[in-house]
Amino acid sequence: MVDTDVTILIAEDDDGQADLIDRNLRRTGLTNRFIRFHDGQEILDFMLGDGDGAHREPDQRYLLLLDIRMPKIDGIEVLRRLKAAPEARKMPVIVVTTSDDPQDVAQCRELGCSHYITKPVEYHGFVHAIRQLGLLLSAVDVPRIAAPRGGTVLQGRA
Repeated sequence: MVDTDVTILIAEDDDGQADLIDRNLRRTGLTNRFIRFHDGQEILDFMLGDGDGAHREPDQRYLLLLDIRMPKIDGIEVLRRLKAAPEARKMPVIVVTTSDDPQDVAQCRELGCSHYITKPVEYHGFVHAIRQLGLLLSAVDVPRIAAPRGGTVLQGRA
């Protein structure tokens, strides 16, 4: 199981799906801290130290579950920016999305996502996929990442 000191970030604009992800990961035994983001801009601000909201903590370990169909900034652009940022490029990013478009899959893999999981539209299939994700998390190595560019960290919850 993923170490309990790893914070799991969920970037998902759909409240129902975010709740299902959280609930079903917890049912697999995860007791980690979860932080939810509603759009791509929120997760970028948190990870890269921009904006007025909460920012990541230095030397904390994070794992990102990223939807690619999100408002403001889509998940593919989020992935591109995170993997280009020295302070965030080592963070594991698991794309969890309804898109099974081969171009999306290829682009996410080229940009450096750790895994690409297609969420089934049907409820029971979705629940099963998320529980399988919980099992996958037991094998993901999550490194510590450096402090944000400016060095200042505002602590809090997103």
